[in-house]
Amino acid sequence: MSSRRRFLQQGTTLLASGMAASVISQPAFAVFNNRLMPSDTIRIGAIGINGMGWANVTAALKQPGVQLVALCDIDDAVLAKRMGELPALNVDAAQVKTYKDYRAVLDRKDIDAVIIGVPDHWHALMMIHACEAGKDVYVEKPVGNSIIECRTMVAAQQRYNRIVQAGQWQRSQQHFRDAVSFVQSGQLGNIRTVKVWCYQGWMHPEPVRPDSAPPPGVDYKQWLGPAPTRPFNASRFHFHFRWFWDYAGGLMTDWGVHLLDYALIGMKATTPKSVAALGGRFAYPELAEETPDTLTTLYEFDGFNVVWDSAMGIDNGSYNRDHGIAYIGNNGTLILNRGGWEVIEEKNSKQKVSKPLVTPADNGLNKHWENFIAAVRSRKAANLHCSIQDGAHIATMAQMGNIAYRTGKKLTWDTGAGQFTDDAVNKEYLLKPYHNGYQLPKV
Repeated sequence: MSSRRRFLQQGTTLLASGMAASVISQPAFAVFNNRLMPSDTIRIGAIGINGMGWANVTAALKQPGVQLVALCDIDDAVLAKRMGELPALNVDAAQVKTYKDYRAVLDRKDIDAVIIGVPDHWHALMMIHACEAGKDVYVEKPVGNSIIECRTMVAAQQRYNRIVQAGQWQRSQQHFRDAVSFVQSGQLGNIRTVKVWCYQGWMHPEPVRPDSAPPPGVDYKQWLGPAPTRPFNASRFHFHFRWFWDYAGGLMTDWGVHLLDYALIGMKATTPKSVAALGGRFAYPELAEETPDTLTTLYEFDGFNVVWDSAMGIDNGSYNRDHGIAYIGNNGTLILNRGGWEVIEEKNSKQKVSKPLVTPADNGLNKHWENFIAAVRSRKAANLHCSIQDGAHIATMAQMGNIAYRTGKKLTWDTGAGQFTDDAVNKEYLLKPYHNGYQLPKV
């Protein structure tokens, strides 16, 4: 990989110096026409391939010069399913090895980068171990399952000098960027409130089920990892892990890191001064869940507030959209989501700011992978659209909202210290305890 990096950097230098294409050797010039030589191939392994992990595999394979060589999952059924889908992706399954222990993937010297698409409680350990093993990393959001995990992941990237992209692909989609440019143009006037909402009618927890033996072919001990030991329960497994505090943080960390991220970007804001939250299990009190299915969170900033509003089981959210960000200004409100953006003019506005709906013209996930692969080749982490620093920052903000909900308190944040002013809350919630012999590394 190091020789390939030098090769590409030398080629870029030649072009920048104005040398004619005829002077550059044919193999070197082929790089710039996306006809990559075999030695320039980026070999990837995917760890956790049941959901977004597999979506990332398909996006990665659309990038020139990317080769899939390893698939890893704790579930034999998932591995078999994905191996069967490889021919449709024009991948020779004979060239892809399967694993159930992610450490075997990291031990392979021929793998340049890994995808981490496992449940949230595994993100930090796997990313840190991957960086330590010399791999570049594409890690799904939320990057960490606690505030201290987020901080440690940033430290690991810096120590091992790896390229680490967080899976917040909206940062690579052009219509999100265009909407932010409009917000920051000042045409909306003074913005006092940013409303962020996520109403997901299709999402619901599983029924309460008795504990049971794990399904055949599932390495449940490996799945638990640093989470507390408890008997297997189908209501807490695969997709539905996200409704339990041991493994995730509900809609706040699942969708919140995407949407709250753009609230901060649009307002050029960093960290809230305080946070308070109210909610509960109002939609599905009889189903298997711990995280709130209904939640309202208020973040206080200088000069404006951010309001998070989430609900499972219904779709009719604000402005008749099931998710979005609304920048509410004196002259108008800009509404942004994955379906596009528009501006609704304030009735008494003296400035004409209305704008019809602008729909997406690109695929955010594919563009995000294009950005990651380009950074892997250039070794320029500053060019990433969502670095681990960016991902950790917004994951911390989402964790703050969940902590406010769980404590039932209005919490004040000490930016300099990187913690709340309430020491008891810090002690209980900044880091989730590790179990089963696992420890969060000191980086």
